[in-house]
Amino acid sequence: MSAVSFVKELRHNWKTIGAVAPSSVALAERMMEAAGVWKSKRILELGPGTGAFTAAIADTMPHGSEYLGIELIDSFVQQLRPRFPKMRFECAGAQEFDFSQVLPEGEKFDTIVSGLPWTAFPRGLQEAILGNVLPHLAPGGCFATFAYWGFHKLPGGRQFRALLHELTHGVETSRIVWGNVPPAFVYLARKG
Repeated sequence: MSAVSFVKELRHNWKTIGAVAPSSVALAERMMEAAGVWKSKRILELGPGTGAFTAAIADTMPHGSEYLGIELIDSFVQQLRPRFPKMRFECAGAQEFDFSQVLPEGEKFDTIVSGLPWTAFPRGLQEAILGNVLPHLAPGGCFATFAYWGFHKLPGGRQFRALLHELTHGVETSRIVWGNVPPAFVYLARKG
């Protein structure tokens, strides 16, 4: 996806995009490594946006794995579908998506990768999204997202990390990816 498309959507949807530039290849690689995408049977991506993490997931996930991307902005979904024809994308808010449409009964996601701008969300939205998504993460499964270095110290960032601690079995933090704009790191939370 071109930088022009990203900037156009950013201008119209800045509250839901929450980024100044698409995530870097270095951050995507760190995310795949931390989340263990290479060994996941079912992968959920929240907010695939322009496909920075999606491309890394496609390159990393094992043959025969299943992928679902939930994206709120329809124009992003329409651009992602032809780019990744073997992957499934749905246009919806993660807080309201009905996962029973896509998951066979009793099945869960091994890995959830999130590109959502958590620090920009009020606590109620953070809780609604995690409350709808985390029940569909398999025991021992990984929830991986990222935070911009420095922004994680702001109230929204501290609030989100505390919420992750409440809902999972602790949060690990990766090394900082200085090659991202702005620099970022990965949060990794596991479900017990």
